[in-house]
Amino acid sequence: MKVIIGIDVGGSTTKIVGFCGEKVLGATFVHATDPITSLYGAFGKFTVEHDIELGDIEKVIVTGAGSSYVKGPLYGLPCVHESEFSCVGRGGLYLSGLSEAVIISMGTGTALVHAKKDGDNVDINYLGGTGVGGGTLIGLSKKLIGMENIEHIVEAAKTGNLDNIDLRISDIAKKTSRHMELPNDMTAANFGKVSDIATSGDIALGVINMVFETIGMIGMFASRNAGTKNIVLTGNMTSLPQAKEIFENLNKLFDLNFIIPENAVFATAHGAALAK
Repeated sequence: MKVIIGIDVGGSTTKIVGFCGEKVLGATFVHATDPITSLYGAFGKFTVEHDIELGDIEKVIVTGAGSSYVKGPLYGLPCVHESEFSCVGRGGLYLSGLSEAVIISMGTGTALVHAKKDGDNVDINYLGGTGVGGGTLIGLSKKLIGMENIEHIVEAAKTGNLDNIDLRISDIAKKTSRHMELPNDMTAANFGKVSDIATSGDIALGVINMVFETIGMIGMFASRNAGTKNIVLTGNMTSLPQAKEIFENLNKLFDLNFIIPENAVFATAHGAALAK
């Protein structure tokens, strides 16, 4: 049986997934200085790692902002372009095993789609998005704590304490009403209580928390409008270790079902490979 390759080409990263029938052959991630370099690097690395000959490949399906650089066949192979939003929705449903959900793609910015599966058909609607995402995290961290390497920011945040950064409901409840029907640990204002002694770790965690809470609240509004509690998180930002705890807290606060499926980073590439 022939292999189908799905490729999600970003500005400097490429994610690639291969299917042989229903079987997933694997996933590969490559970072480079430009889309073309990362695309060809990912393709070469994937075929070598999985011992795939060009003759084994039926077709290649590309998506993502960087896919516009692909003008023709890839190594002589038929190359099909697919809408990024449709790939986000299809890949999110596939990895989560759900038939309906709001799918959030968390990359440099953030995009949301509503996806609903009916048999072999998947109805996907783009809901909008926000410029708050990984780019926000890196940009603010660079200015606030002098860090722009995401690994360093994440490591610093592990020592952080949000009590030195965020204003919580418990901080203002006595000044408003004892009968407020809001959890005490809910954020009232991100960076609303920055301490003079806040450390770089505190600030790093505060930025990560602000970005994820902003995305989470937009996801909540979208899910309520769509009539589903299921919100599937995908994209590079899902790999941050703080994501799980922050979104689990939002699940408890708002009775939602934020899900980070296995291989969430590769969701869009999965969606491309599954395109018919």
